[in-house]
Amino acid sequence: MLLYDLDVSGNCYKIRLFAALTRTKLDLVPVDLASGQNHDPDFRKLNPFGEVPVLVDGDFTLRDSQAILVYLAGRLADRAWWPEDAMSQATITQWLSVASSEVRNGPNAARLIRKFGYPLDMGTAMRWTDKLLPLLNAHVETQDWFALNRPTIADCALFPYLALAPEGGIDLAPYPALGRWFDRVGNLPGFIPIHAGSVK
Repeated sequence: MLLYDLDVSGNCYKIRLFAALTRTKLDLVPVDLASGQNHDPDFRKLNPFGEVPVLVDGDFTLRDSQAILVYLAGRLADRAWWPEDAMSQATITQWLSVASSEVRNGPNAARLIRKFGYPLDMGTAMRWTDKLLPLLNAHVETQDWFALNRPTIADCALFPYLALAPEGGIDLAPYPALGRWFDRVGNLPGFIPIHAGSVK
């Protein structure tokens, strides 16, 4: 399987992280967004939105990091990361939605502004963040993982942009339960950091 990848992207990292944790073999194809490679016609055939990550598995092409996590976890013989029953899938999916909405509009947006100079509104990003982080911290105060009392793709989806929140100028000190969850994820066998010095 090929993963069209950007090393500093949290969305790409969550796929690399899951693959490392589950020993899933992926061949990485770097995409240079700075030079506009994501706008090349060949890449747009893979993803008309011009975004990474993109997974290519034979004749099957899939965009969107949450969808890719579902696909990779669903292919495993061990379905602990993405069980087959509807209740478990729904429980996990509600957190995938948080990753693609609240986390994207909050900590992710703040990082894009502060680290990469994106023309987004920091006030809006911080309003999302200030609402989100206390809720997430409270959740992991009472349980070790976000869903099903064990590591699932929910944790992989949420981890990158929360752990990288300081790159957006966000202080995580008021959220010690999240810090302990970061440590639990970082101690999973096979864990890999996004880049040196940023996540672990």
